[in-house]
Amino acid sequence: MRSHIHRIQVGPVLDLACGSGRHGRLFLERGLSVHFLDRELSGVEDLRGSTSARLHCHDLENGTPWPFTAEYFQGIVVVNYLHRPILGELAHWLKPGGVLLYKTFACGNEQYGRPSNPDYLLHKNELMDVFGDAMDVVDCRQQMETSPQRVTQHLCAVKPALGNYNA
Repeated sequence: MRSHIHRIQVGPVLDLACGSGRHGRLFLERGLSVHFLDRELSGVEDLRGSTSARLHCHDLENGTPWPFTAEYFQGIVVVNYLHRPILGELAHWLKPGGVLLYKTFACGNEQYGRPSNPDYLLHKNELMDVFGDAMDVVDCRQQMETSPQRVTQHLCAVKPALGNYNA
């Protein structure tokens, strides 16, 4: 994931399900504007008042509509979060040439701990199946990580500058 951060050169960036904002903070350090979205914002409260950080308290899983109706992003970062009803919509919210960086747990992780519920584990090649036709995939892999032990799936994909923007 970190090896692809350089692909997002301008903002705004969306750190989706941001938690403590670890990934969004990397973009703030590079001078980009970042939207931090989570249902609980205590992990990023220290950023309140920053001119480059916008905090959005929003629960994506309670059926309320996507909170950004006119905002499009140059980058979207999602780490350790899976809510399938919005998965396929992420490409739509990227500007042409925008980058999606996605990494979360995958099937096989249940043998190492949480999450173990299949609702929160990506199926083999799921990110490629969802984004492969609509975006230019730079990197997509499923792997066993050792520290800590877990199975993850990663994707770095770029929304085409020309073509189908309704992906």
